[in-house]
Amino acid sequence: MSSANISFNSFELPAGHAISAGNISPEERQVRIDLAAAYRLCAMFGWDDLIYSHISARVPGPEHHFLINPLGLAFDEITASNLVKIDLDGNLIGESFYRPNAPGFVILGAIHMAREDAGAILHLHTEAGMALSMCQDGLLPMTQHAMRFHGRIGYHDYEGIALSTEERNRIVVNLKQHAALIFRNHGTLTVGKTVGHAFVEMFYLEKSARSQLLAQASGQRLSISTAEVAILTNAQWVNDLKNPVAREWPSLLRKLDRLDLSYRD
Repeated sequence: MSSANISFNSFELPAGHAISAGNISPEERQVRIDLAAAYRLCAMFGWDDLIYSHISARVPGPEHHFLINPLGLAFDEITASNLVKIDLDGNLIGESFYRPNAPGFVILGAIHMAREDAGAILHLHTEAGMALSMCQDGLLPMTQHAMRFHGRIGYHDYEGIALSTEERNRIVVNLKQHAALIFRNHGTLTVGKTVGHAFVEMFYLEKSARSQLLAQASGQRLSISTAEVAILTNAQWVNDLKNPVAREWPSLLRKLDRLDLSYRD
């Protein structure tokens, strides 16, 4: 992008229809289905934020294209065919009347450029995630779920709404090779090899945040794990993550299929 800033107005949602599926490979079609499912599940779990926040996925192949939500559609409106495909410069790929979410391009595009392993990225503004982002000590090793992220989470200071392309490098530096990032005073982000992987990481991060906040609000003396136990527990989780979507993600897809198949359209 030649400009240092991206305008909200340049990405307004015009009247139109979703893309034609005629030129989509079976591999891309599957990623579209998984990504649309992630949006619908986020809406189901109450993780959405009107039409804002975003999830992206890399399109299989050498072109470095990825999929993201159109700005203007709620998460429960996302389908496989209305996801927008763009390149790493934010240019629209293929035929679509929709345009991408501008801050989503700044944040997620930076990570996709820097991390070849970033097959999918979730960035959310949940109440628990935002509350945790205000806590100076961040996520503490207070639960087994939180210890999943011990040594695997970064922090990025708030710089305003993410419309500046100059912020990209700082986001990447603060994320490093971690699985998660806390945007101070903003929200949360997780990275995964697949959509299912990134979603499951977010599920555990969200549950860790809610558990910590509930405990801190109780006014009781709190038990925080030792560094040795946190390191051990993290290693056990990481070993389990060698096959990250074999169990949880298919069960989530089955749940969604029982309730509403329209995300596959």
